[in-house]
Amino acid sequence: MKTNIAILIVSFLSLNMINSQGKMEEKLPYYEIPEYPETYTAGTVAARMVDGLGFRYYWATEGLRDEDLAYKPSEEARTTAETIDHIYGLSKVIVNSTLMKPNSRAEEPEMSFAEKRKKTLENIKTAADILRASKDVSEFKIIFGTNEYPFWNQLNGPIADAIWHCGQVISFRRASGNPYNSKASVFSGKVKE
Repeated sequence: MKTNIAILIVSFLSLNMINSQGKMEEKLPYYEIPEYPETYTAGTVAARMVDGLGFRYYWATEGLRDEDLAYKPSEEARTTAETIDHIYGLSKVIVNSTLMKPNSRAEEPEMSFAEKRKKTLENIKTAADILRASKDVSEFKIIFGTNEYPFWNQLNGPIADAIWHCGQVISFRRASGNPYNSKASVFSGKVKE
């Protein structure tokens, strides 16, 4: 009888530990790109570009070590961590545009790399979801103070710039001895088995 109770208690504790670990290991967006829609609209095409950014960012930053984050190719260059900070800032401009919010330079609390990575991916996902459902992308202006810029600037500005910097992160991590997962196919947006 005592043995059965002990087994029951151990089983209960084990299940609770497994359950809480699953909650801690929250699944981040963009392990793979979402399935593409059947129709082409300005919103679905723009969303797919942003999804592509999310996928690239996910795999550029997956498994980065402290030494990768500290790496910089020259004295004048940014470190990988500084480049990731810049991409985070660009993700805020992208999502603020889709939320129709002005951009601000308000102080933010310090975040760990993992927190910043999660927040960047969430910003990208939110923006892509809004774009995918939109009927008119021209309403998503970039707002800095009293200046407004059309959605066109979003494409060649923050979105393209963030994609560019994801490539830098991949290049930097290769140089610091930690290449990204080559099974992540940017062509298909899937991870090869």
